[in-house]
Amino acid sequence: MKTPAALEVKGLSIKFGDFTAVDNVSFTVNRGEIFGFLGANGAGKTTTIRMLCGLLVPTSGSALVGGLGFEDGGRGIKKIVGYMSQKFTLYNDLTVGENLDFAAGLRKLEPAYAKKRRRELFELIAFDKPLTSMVASLPGGIKQELALAAAMLHDPEIVFLDEPTSGVAPASRARFWSLIRRITALGKTVIVTTHYMDEAEQCGRIALMRTGKLIALGSPEELKKSAFPGPMAELDFKGEDASSFISGLEKARGLLELSPQGMRWHAAFSDRPAMDAALSALPSSSSHALIKPSLEDVFIRLVEGAER
Repeated sequence: MKTPAALEVKGLSIKFGDFTAVDNVSFTVNRGEIFGFLGANGAGKTTTIRMLCGLLVPTSGSALVGGLGFEDGGRGIKKIVGYMSQKFTLYNDLTVGENLDFAAGLRKLEPAYAKKRRRELFELIAFDKPLTSMVASLPGGIKQELALAAAMLHDPEIVFLDEPTSGVAPASRARFWSLIRRITALGKTVIVTTHYMDEAEQCGRIALMRTGKLIALGSPEELKKSAFPGPMAELDFKGEDASSFISGLEKARGLLELSPQGMRWHAAFSDRPAMDAALSALPSSSSHALIKPSLEDVFIRLVEGAER
């Protein structure tokens, strides 16, 4: 028997006055999946998540979250989801224990159950500091792990993480993503938004959003193949003024995308003959190498390219 999806979203939209924040979005998330939202600021990622958490009522469309809809105003959904917002959600002027007690109180958890869950979650995140520690005194990465623990105190089926590693050191980001994988290994479903392309690579599938619309959906490899069906080259002009060569490349037959990458350029073409013809016109002092596209290349082409 096929396991029901964790999320089934069909034509979901929400308007604030005349402004459409999320526009006719449809997708499905499987149970136990790490599903990512990728997009620029204002793309509609956070608004979509808030609807799916039962915090906002959609203007139109439908969604089943763990098999539950919005008929009761989202009250049932709130019981089976955990939500960690992009801003730090614990109180700096309270201790670790006071923060988690407060979170348990909001969820109306029995004290014995809340204490049991706290022990389980401390073991999950390897937290070994005293409960009397002030949250303000903890490093940023540990604060985020505690915020995750608070969001999971009621043992939700589905966990929404909105920019969970924003402003966190790279080592702490890697540790947090290790926790995400451990959470899904426990049978949880994780939906995460991120601006970091290396993090997006770790998602099973990604929904790419722009101006409230879902413009691409698939695994990282599927998105790369769809955005770049032909070859890509990295160009190095060896410190020469590249402006005249770039203006010529922009007119080349079969060019799909041309974008700066630090001191170098990435050029994607529809096919190998088109690429060979274009690159043969470059100065002999320059060099190029065939490369595989990254998610950053996908983002530049589908989001920034469309805006250009």
